[in-house]
Amino acid sequence: MTTKPQEFAKAGIDSVSFFANTAFDSIERLAALNLNASRSLLEASFANVTALLGTKDIQSFVEPAEGTGRTGYRKGSRLLAQHFAITAETKDKLAKKVEAEVATANANVSGLVEKALAAAPAGSEAAVAAVKTAIKTANRAYEGLNKAAKQAAEVAEASVSAATAATLKAANVPAPKAAAKKAA
Repeated sequence: MTTKPQEFAKAGIDSVSFFANTAFDSIERLAALNLNASRSLLEASFANVTALLGTKDIQSFVEPAEGTGRTGYRKGSRLLAQHFAITAETKDKLAKKVEAEVATANANVSGLVEKALAAAPAGSEAAVAAVKTAIKTANRAYEGLNKAAKQAAEVAEASVSAATAATLKAANVPAPKAAAKKAA
Protein backbone atom coordinates (compact mmCIF):
# COMPACT_ATOMS: atom_id res chain seq x y z
CA MET A 1 0.00 0.00 0.00
CA THR A 2 1.39 3.41 -1.01
CA THR A 3 1.28 5.75 1.94
CA LYS A 4 4.47 7.83 1.67
CA PRO A 5 4.32 10.94 -0.49
CA GLN A 6 7.53 9.91 -2.28
CA GLU A 7 6.03 6.55 -3.26
CA PHE A 8 2.86 8.25 -4.41
CA ALA A 9 4.84 10.75 -6.53
CA LYS A 10 7.00 7.98 -8.04
CA ALA A 11 3.89 5.97 -8.94
CA GLY A 12 2.43 9.05 -10.64
CA ILE A 13 5.62 9.71 -12.58
CA ASP A 14 5.82 6.07 -13.64
CA SER A 15 2.22 6.20 -14.87
CA VAL A 16 2.73 9.42 -16.83
CA SER A 17 5.92 7.97 -18.33
CA PHE A 18 4.06 4.83 -19.41
CA PHE A 19 1.25 6.82 -21.03
CA ALA A 20 3.67 9.19 -22.79
CA ASN A 21 5.88 6.37 -24.09
CA THR A 22 2.88 4.39 -25.28
CA ALA A 23 1.48 7.44 -27.08
CA PHE A 24 4.82 8.29 -28.68
CA ASP A 25 5.30 4.67 -29.78
CA SER A 26 1.89 4.70 -31.44
CA ILE A 27 2.53 8.07 -33.10
CA GLU A 28 5.90 6.84 -34.36
CA ARG A 29 4.36 3.68 -35.83
CA LEU A 30 1.55 5.65 -37.50
CA ALA A 31 4.04 8.17 -38.92
CA ALA A 32 6.22 5.39 -40.34
CA LEU A 33 3.15 3.70 -41.82
CA ASN A 34 2.01 6.95 -43.43
CA LEU A 35 5.48 7.75 -44.79
CA ASN A 36 5.81 4.28 -46.30
CA ALA A 37 2.33 4.54 -47.81
CA SER A 38 3.13 7.97 -49.24
CA ARG A 39 6.40 6.71 -50.74
CA SER A 40 4.60 3.71 -52.24
CA LEU A 41 1.86 5.95 -53.65
CA LEU A 42 4.40 8.30 -55.21
CA GLU A 43 6.34 5.43 -56.79
CA ALA A 44 3.15 3.82 -58.10
CA SER A 45 1.96 7.14 -59.48
CA PHE A 46 5.16 7.69 -61.44
CA ALA A 47 5.04 4.12 -62.74
CA ASN A 48 1.40 4.58 -63.81
CA VAL A 49 2.07 7.89 -65.54
CA THR A 50 5.03 6.37 -67.35
CA ALA A 51 2.90 3.40 -68.46
CA LEU A 52 0.05 5.68 -69.58
CA LEU A 53 2.42 7.88 -71.55
CA GLY A 54 3.38 4.84 -73.59
CA THR A 55 -0.19 3.98 -74.63
CA LYS A 56 -1.14 4.13 -78.28
CA ASP A 57 -4.94 3.84 -78.14
CA ILE A 58 -7.84 4.44 -75.75
CA GLN A 59 -8.22 0.76 -74.78
CA SER A 60 -4.59 0.44 -73.71
CA PHE A 61 -5.10 3.68 -71.74
CA VAL A 62 -8.26 2.51 -69.91
CA GLU A 63 -7.12 -1.00 -68.90
CA PRO A 64 -4.17 0.07 -66.71
CA ALA A 65 -6.28 2.81 -65.13
CA GLU A 66 -8.94 0.29 -64.05
CA GLY A 67 -6.30 -1.99 -62.50
CA THR A 68 -4.72 0.96 -60.76
CA GLY A 69 -8.05 1.88 -59.15
CA ARG A 70 -8.54 -1.62 -57.76
CA THR A 71 -4.99 -1.75 -56.49
CA GLY A 72 -5.45 1.65 -54.85
CA TYR A 73 -8.60 0.50 -53.06
CA ARG A 74 -6.80 -2.62 -51.79
CA LYS A 75 -3.83 -0.63 -50.57
CA GLY A 76 -6.12 1.94 -48.97
CA SER A 77 -8.12 -0.70 -47.15
CA ARG A 78 -4.92 -2.35 -45.92
CA LEU A 79 -3.64 1.02 -44.74
CA LEU A 80 -6.91 1.68 -42.93
CA ALA A 81 -6.76 -1.76 -41.30
CA GLN A 82 -3.16 -1.15 -40.18
CA HIS A 83 -4.08 2.26 -38.76
CA PHE A 84 -6.98 0.73 -36.91
CA ALA A 85 -4.81 -2.12 -35.58
CA ILE A 86 -2.21 0.30 -34.21
CA THR A 87 -4.79 2.53 -32.55
CA ALA A 88 -6.70 -0.45 -31.14
CA GLU A 89 -3.48 -1.92 -29.72
CA THR A 90 -2.62 1.43 -28.13
CA LYS A 91 -6.11 1.77 -26.68
CA ASP A 92 -5.88 -1.73 -25.22
CA LYS A 93 -2.48 -1.04 -23.62
CA LEU A 94 -3.72 2.20 -22.09
CA ALA A 95 -6.98 0.64 -20.91
CA LYS A 96 -5.13 -2.22 -19.18
CA LYS A 97 -2.83 0.26 -17.46
CA VAL A 98 -5.77 2.39 -16.31
CA GLU A 99 -7.56 -0.70 -14.99
CA ALA A 100 -4.44 -1.75 -13.07
CA GLU A 101 -3.97 1.78 -11.68
CA VAL A 102 -7.61 1.98 -10.61
CA ALA A 103 -7.41 -1.44 -8.94
CA THR A 104 -4.28 -0.37 -7.06
CA ALA A 105 -5.85 2.94 -6.05
CA ASN A 106 -9.00 1.15 -4.88
CA ALA A 107 -6.93 -1.26 -2.80
CA ASN A 108 -4.95 1.62 -1.27
CA VAL A 109 -8.06 3.67 -0.52
CA SER A 110 -9.90 0.66 0.87
CA GLY A 111 -6.98 -0.16 3.13
CA LEU A 112 -6.76 3.40 4.40
CA VAL A 113 -10.52 3.60 4.92
CA GLU A 114 -10.56 0.27 6.77
CA LYS A 115 -7.77 1.49 9.06
CA ALA A 116 -9.58 4.76 9.67
CA LEU A 117 -12.91 3.04 10.24
CA ALA A 118 -11.36 0.51 12.62
CA ALA A 119 -10.20 3.41 14.74
CA ALA A 120 -13.60 5.12 14.60
CA PRO A 121 -15.15 5.84 17.96
CA ALA A 122 -18.02 3.78 19.28
CA GLY A 123 -21.42 4.90 18.03
CA SER A 124 -20.19 5.85 14.56
CA GLU A 125 -21.39 2.63 12.90
CA ALA A 126 -23.85 4.54 10.70
CA ALA A 127 -21.07 6.78 9.36
CA VAL A 128 -18.82 3.75 8.80
CA ALA A 129 -21.60 1.99 6.87
CA ALA A 130 -22.21 5.14 4.78
CA VAL A 131 -18.52 5.39 3.83
CA LYS A 132 -18.40 1.71 2.86
CA THR A 133 -21.57 2.09 0.79
CA ALA A 134 -20.13 5.16 -0.96
CA ILE A 135 -16.97 3.24 -1.87
CA LYS A 136 -18.98 0.29 -3.22
CA THR A 137 -21.19 2.66 -5.23
CA ALA A 138 -18.16 4.44 -6.71
CA ASN A 139 -16.63 1.10 -7.70
CA ARG A 140 -19.87 -0.02 -9.37
CA ALA A 141 -20.09 3.29 -11.24
CA TYR A 142 -16.52 2.87 -12.50
CA GLU A 143 -17.24 -0.69 -13.62
CA GLY A 144 -20.37 0.50 -15.45
CA LEU A 145 -18.47 3.30 -17.21
CA ASN A 146 -15.66 0.91 -18.11
CA LYS A 147 -18.13 -1.59 -19.55
CA ALA A 148 -19.88 1.16 -21.57
CA ALA A 149 -16.53 2.39 -22.93
CA LYS A 150 -15.59 -1.13 -24.03
CA GLN A 151 -18.95 -1.56 -25.75
CA ALA A 152 -18.54 1.79 -27.52
CA ALA A 153 -15.10 0.73 -28.74
CA GLU A 154 -16.52 -2.55 -30.06
CA VAL A 155 -19.31 -0.69 -31.87
CA ALA A 156 -16.78 1.71 -33.40
CA GLU A 157 -14.60 -1.19 -34.56
CA ALA A 158 -17.59 -2.94 -36.11
CA SER A 159 -18.64 0.30 -37.84
CA VAL A 160 -15.18 0.84 -39.33
CA SER A 161 -15.07 -2.76 -40.54
CA ALA A 162 -18.55 -2.51 -42.06
CA ALA A 163 -17.75 0.81 -43.76
CA THR A 164 -14.53 -0.60 -45.22
CA ALA A 165 -16.32 -3.70 -46.49
CA ALA A 166 -19.13 -1.61 -48.00
CA THR A 167 -16.64 0.68 -49.74
CA LEU A 168 -14.74 -2.25 -51.19
CA LYS A 169 -17.97 -3.92 -52.29
CA ALA A 170 -19.22 -0.71 -53.93
CA ALA A 171 -15.91 -0.41 -55.75
CA ASN A 172 -16.13 -4.07 -56.78
CA VAL A 173 -12.83 -4.85 -55.04
CA PRO A 174 -12.36 -8.07 -53.05
CA ALA A 175 -11.76 -7.59 -49.33
CA PRO A 176 -8.17 -8.02 -48.14
CA LYS A 177 -7.45 -11.41 -46.53
CA ALA A 178 -6.86 -9.95 -43.02
CA ALA A 179 -10.21 -8.14 -43.07
CA ALA A 180 -12.00 -11.19 -44.46
CA LYS A 181 -10.66 -13.37 -41.62
CA LYS A 182 -11.68 -10.85 -38.98
CA ALA A 183 -15.18 -10.50 -40.43
CA ALA A 184 -15.72 -14.28 -40.28
